[in-house]
Amino acid sequence: MELLLHTCCAPCLVYPLEVLLKEGFKVTGFFYNPNIHPLAEYLRRKEALAVLNSGIEFIYPEYSPQEFFRLVNLKEEAPARCSICWRERLKKTAQAAKNSGIKYFTTTLLVSPYQDQGLLRKIGEEVAREEGVEFYYADFRPGFRKAHNEAKAKGVYCQRYCGCIYSEIEREQSRKK
Repeated sequence: MELLLHTCCAPCLVYPLEVLLKEGFKVTGFFYNPNIHPLAEYLRRKEALAVLNSGIEFIYPEYSPQEFFRLVNLKEEAPARCSICWRERLKKTAQAAKNSGIKYFTTTLLVSPYQDQGLLRKIGEEVAREEGVEFYYADFRPGFRKAHNEAKAKGVYCQRYCGCIYSEIEREQSRKK
């Protein structure tokens, strides 16, 4: 069984990939993240996938932050912007899976204890119905800490914000408090 795995970053790839491979999936990574800003951060996260050396093939659609900014314009506050961003990334992943003849897709976002798992699942299932593919849901959160520790041990870059400029600003404001 083939599965297209939307990958937000290298550290979050570690545990979901381990689980999916054990379950018998042939996994292809899909690094579609127009939310990541600035370009230097995007490139750093993309390079981290090479450093991780996961052994799977990756698809790298063109970096297009304008797509993210158009979608969240005047909806910059969390959680509204987050659900818009997740929907866009999962939709593109589902479309790529469908166009490649891959039946299943999922996302490494499901490993993060910082993301709304219920909403991610709902969006994934809605997008799957719209695109005619299947969303594979698994709660990967139990492996989050282990995966990030493994990534750090391998010298893989571990970012401190989700990627969008708004989350970076929020992180900085929170740090100052």
